[in-house]
Amino acid sequence: MINLKTIYKVLGTLLYIEAALMLCCLAVTFYYQEDDTFTFLTSVFLTVLCAIILKYKGRESNNSLSRRDAYLVVTLSWLLFSFFGSLPFLIGGYVKNFTDAYFESMSGFSTTGATILSHLDKMPHGLLFWRSLTQWIGGLGIVFFTIALLPSMIGGSVKVFAAEATGPIRSKLHPRLSTNAKWIWSVYLFLTLACVGCFMLFGANWFDAVNYGMTSTATGGFSIHDDSSVFFSSAGIEYTCTLFCFLAGINFTLFYASIAKLKFKNLFKSSEFKLYLTATLSCTIVIAIALFLSRQYDIEEAFRTSLFQVVTFITSTGLANDNVGQWPHFTWILLALLMVLGGCSGSTSGGIKCIRGVMLWKNIRNEFRQILHPNAVLPMRIDGMNVSQQKRVTLLAFLTAYSIICLLAFFILIATGIDSTKSVTIILSCIGNVGPSLDIGIGQSMSWAMLPAAIKWMCMALMLIGRLEIFSVLVIFTPAFWKES
Repeated sequence: MINLKTIYKVLGTLLYIEAALMLCCLAVTFYYQEDDTFTFLTSVFLTVLCAIILKYKGRESNNSLSRRDAYLVVTLSWLLFSFFGSLPFLIGGYVKNFTDAYFESMSGFSTTGATILSHLDKMPHGLLFWRSLTQWIGGLGIVFFTIALLPSMIGGSVKVFAAEATGPIRSKLHPRLSTNAKWIWSVYLFLTLACVGCFMLFGANWFDAVNYGMTSTATGGFSIHDDSSVFFSSAGIEYTCTLFCFLAGINFTLFYASIAKLKFKNLFKSSEFKLYLTATLSCTIVIAIALFLSRQYDIEEAFRTSLFQVVTFITSTGLANDNVGQWPHFTWILLALLMVLGGCSGSTSGGIKCIRGVMLWKNIRNEFRQILHPNAVLPMRIDGMNVSQQKRVTLLAFLTAYSIICLLAFFILIATGIDSTKSVTIILSCIGNVGPSLDIGIGQSMSWAMLPAAIKWMCMALMLIGRLEIFSVLVIFTPAFWKES
């Protein structure tokens, strides 16, 4: 039985938090004395009004959530946040229809970074700040953010965390989830502030630094300039963005245990981190050599450009410092593979996560050994921990579901007349929460705004499925989910 009253209460609380975030944007509007004050005042009013209604409907809740409730509340919270997050775009008249407004909002909260907006340099500061803030909150998760702020909001918060967290293997710093959430958010906040400081150190003004600091550490990729990071024409800023995107792609629990506690050896003992680092460095070197030989870049420029794009693709940030479409074609394949792989579990990055790559490799290796020794019992161990048979089955189910969804989406896009290369780009960008602008991503001269409305809704579904890692969303559509037993 679904506990609707508790779900109403949780959603109402979340909307109060979203309204508070909108007030931050209202403060930016007052600071710059721009004309979108009415836009945010109206958005805050409507969000608070709905929050009051939901809190009223959940006033007699028993304050506990089952596993089934947890999956439902997580999916609904992302849908509801995106709905009210679309109000500033719609009320302010910056987009022409609800589909585009919801697309921009979902792309923000899911940290995909695909945008239908143009002429960003002419947009008001409050709206640009709202876009960046949606990505920063969505980076570690809407509900996870709430658990850190309001640990006593609900019972069963562990189940909620399990429904929203990324990766098949989850580690904890502290037995209490609320304490764990605060430590991880502390790391996230520290990275953001350090990134903002470095942007300002290399010449960015405070507004640019704050916005790019939020979207870089969230590995979201929303830009406040049409030229993305090229706007700055600064090698220092590109290296800064690369560094903090890479750091944000590390498992935050591992990051805290290794960096904050000065136990750096722990970082390099992690199989997942070693794959993440190896994939980044190897692809950077290969692409840099290709750029040096084929496009006559000097050594530093080839390395910087290659490193920037490799890191932004593997961490699903999607920022750009060059026209990838002019690169040798084999580099597109490398970047597409990085989009699929993604960063580490428990980070802000998208993709299937490096830990699943490690598990898949070990599973394949065990299968070869099993062929030679049919009766052998071959355990799978990652960093000294035994991976249960159930997690191996879940891995294969995840990869199968991921492949089927991509194939179905590919068929739909092809059926609507979009060519195969663009279709692959769109699908990988959305389900991997990468979202590079299609006029530079894999060399396509096409804007997200040009997509048909029905395809945009499909892309939004892929963004949500990719962010919540498929099963948290799809389980709601199974008959068993709604059976009282």
